[in-house]
Amino acid sequence: MALTFKDVAEILKIIDASKCEEVVIELQGLRLVVRRGSPHGALAPRARNPADGASATHNSARTLPPRSAKSIGGVEAELSVAEGHIGVRAPMVGTFYRRPSPQEGPFVQVGQHVKTGDPLCMIEVMKLYTTIPSSADGLIETIAVEDGSAVEFDQLLFVIKPD
Repeated sequence: MALTFKDVAEILKIIDASKCEEVVIELQGLRLVVRRGSPHGALAPRARNPADGASATHNSARTLPPRSAKSIGGVEAELSVAEGHIGVRAPMVGTFYRRPSPQEGPFVQVGQHVKTGDPLCMIEVMKLYTTIPSSADGLIETIAVEDGSAVEFDQLLFVIKPD
């Protein structure tokens, strides 16, 4: 029995709701280890390389900083989507990438018009890359995650203002 992204997300939800500090699941050669917290705090997002084509002027006020990792006893502010706008959320836990490869430009920019099905980003899990498509026609109003950051299941990635 192979685990799907949905299975892993459900396992993580169950563990998050429990008081377990560590869970190890082994299925047919697959080993999944989940631990609460880490000795060094939350995972830090990867540093941006200035040579990757990202410009400081492009990161406008509409591009939000990465959401912090969920803390066990802490309170976390949730980014919200304005009424009439569409939020695109992470369908899995993984690493968020705005560009198809380090040599290429981002899939989308703030202010860019997209159509349903257009690629917005990729999420990588264990060297498996999944392209996340736009769920609506509209204008990219907000990019809520920093390139190279870890994302959680159901975390807000983009806000689209529909046409």
